[in-house]
Amino acid sequence: MVGAVQPLLVLLLAQPVLGTAIRPLAVLAAIFGMGGVALLVLSPEAGLDPWAIAAGLAGAVSMAAGTVLSRRWQPAVPPLTITAWQLAAGGLLLVPVTLVFAPFPMAVSAANLLGLGWLGLVGGALTYIVWFCGIGRVGPAAATSLGLLSPATAVLLGLVVQGETLSLMQAFGLLALVGSIVVSQWTLAEPGSSALGVRHPAAVDDSAGSAGVAIRKTT
Repeated sequence: MVGAVQPLLVLLLAQPVLGTAIRPLAVLAAIFGMGGVALLVLSPEAGLDPWAIAAGLAGAVSMAAGTVLSRRWQPAVPPLTITAWQLAAGGLLLVPVTLVFAPFPMAVSAANLLGLGWLGLVGGALTYIVWFCGIGRVGPAAATSLGLLSPATAVLLGLVVQGETLSLMQAFGLLALVGSIVVSQWTLAEPGSSALGVRHPAAVDDSAGSAGVAIRKTT
């Protein structure tokens, strides 16, 4: 849940690092997204662990900084190359930690290998290729706001697969979350790009101006 603060962090970091203007509507949408996630996943019985919150915030700050810097230092190589090097570097850093705190299991089943393959190929390689393509295409802030779909997807899968029910507060949270994503995409989409099928207002104005020039030339 703490990770929902990441879109707001990206907005704040992008201003000094990339020179991107902070749009008030985008900030408001990010705050609404955080509230939507809280309504969606928290319950009255939920307890707050200070260490867990600190770890979650540290992870969100790290991911937000990496997202912004990925746009700042974007190399002229295909997304597959970027993904390969990033995952390889991250994996090497995790090797000693894994050996200490999560040693390799003595027995591995076919289901374990299948799950590992899914996480590595689909949940890791494929999704990060799409992620870096998105950062390059619509910008880090607009791409990060789509991360709020993760808790929404988990809840919807619980409804369909597990037969869970959605409370009224969770329904309001889901609506707030989806609304924040749509507003963020519309507000943060860079000119000439098309996020979620919604073109940036500047791109619409440019298109209208170009059309007007073309009409004047033909007449």
